[in-house]
Amino acid sequence: MTQRLPAHRGMLHRRQIVHGGAINAAGLMMASHLISAHRVAAADTVAAKSAATSPDATPVRSLDAAKAKAVIQIWLAGGPPHTDTFDPKPDSGSDFTGPFTTTSATNVTGVHVGQLLSELSQVADKYSLIRSVTHGVNGHETASYLTQTGRMPGRLVYPAAGAVVTAFKGFPETESGAEETLIPPYIVLTSPQGRFSEAGFMGIKYKPFATGGDPNAARFAVEGIISPHLSKEQQLERRRLLREMNSLGNLIPDRPDLSLAAQSRQHAYDLIVGDAGKVFDLNTESDDIRSRYGRTKFGQSCLAARRLIESGCKFVTINHGGWDTHKDHFPAMRRKLPELDRGLATLIADLDDRGMLDSTIVWCIGEFGRTPKVASESPWNGGRHHFGAVFSSLVAGGGFRGGHVVGASDARGETVQDRPVYPGDLIGTMYELLGIDPEASLPHPMGEFVRATPGADEGMKSGGRLDEIT
Repeated sequence: MTQRLPAHRGMLHRRQIVHGGAINAAGLMMASHLISAHRVAAADTVAAKSAATSPDATPVRSLDAAKAKAVIQIWLAGGPPHTDTFDPKPDSGSDFTGPFTTTSATNVTGVHVGQLLSELSQVADKYSLIRSVTHGVNGHETASYLTQTGRMPGRLVYPAAGAVVTAFKGFPETESGAEETLIPPYIVLTSPQGRFSEAGFMGIKYKPFATGGDPNAARFAVEGIISPHLSKEQQLERRRLLREMNSLGNLIPDRPDLSLAAQSRQHAYDLIVGDAGKVFDLNTESDDIRSRYGRTKFGQSCLAARRLIESGCKFVTINHGGWDTHKDHFPAMRRKLPELDRGLATLIADLDDRGMLDSTIVWCIGEFGRTPKVASESPWNGGRHHFGAVFSSLVAGGGFRGGHVVGASDARGETVQDRPVYPGDLIGTMYELLGIDPEASLPHPMGEFVRATPGADEGMKSGGRLDEIT
């Protein structure tokens, strides 16, 4: 007679088992990715250095000691309006300003920002504004790719700045050869960016880990690390059961691949229930600091980014979308600009208070700006469209001096009037501050020599490095 297991409230349903297995698998896959990425990146870095110093390669210039250790990128996906944010034009007339007819005077004499950026106006001495960024592209995908890589699409799919920083700075080793941290070196809060391939030809090992979830929720449920349906005790019990069921390692001892799998499991569980995973627990922060950042998804993402940099992450992107405002632009800005203002200003001030700003670059940019002239005709109802002719970026920390303005647009914000800055100029400057030689070779699967930033032979325009603010 076949014995049946009694049904009771404590039983795991099939879908719970499947869900739990998926969570475990995601954690294990990520940990395995970290280990393999560490090994391959180390080999790639050695190969890159060899390639860059070979007789046939472009010579590597000696760099000053790195001033920056990490980057926090605020990616304003969709294209933020430069004339409503970092390059206001209050005298250009209502056809251009819409209802935003005034500005916020900053704590730097003569520098003004948009009227809804009152908190950023009080920390302007800690950041610089670049008001002459240009590439002339008005399509989201191409503009995003160009702004993140410094290159136009072509034969190769180039990596974004985050992947390049990861390749050169993301896998440090202790003297024993072990990784210094379990935290992934390249993280996106919270959703993948989607407009381009972040790792390009360098491959999946350099892709960012996208957290998913909402940092402003009662529990920041990071995908693959934290399940909103499992307590710490339940996760530990599942770990015990898996350990009891996994007897293969005892049957086949001294197998390097099985040892690596065990190490992967340990990394995963440290992220799930160990000290490393605590970096995602924003509840350990005071109510005061959480309120200062703003109890919004963006504000708490800024707080999470600071915590990740403190824990050893090298590049954090906050993917803050919703800026593609062809219609009803100004109501959207009344919602979004105060949120951006509070979160970004607090991030800069908090990094400075903690002594971290000197070693952390903060880079705020979108793929382009928006048309200075308001589209008041139907069906746009006061919208702004894509505009790559001239737009703005904010940079702070990590060797960038604060309280300065680079370049200028014309009286209406329609063209570059002075000192054009191309995406490769800004990216190359950041690499140098990080101690990455822009002429060094990137890891390439076929050993091809590819510069970290575009050379003159690639036909990309350049206005030169941002020496004015470094």
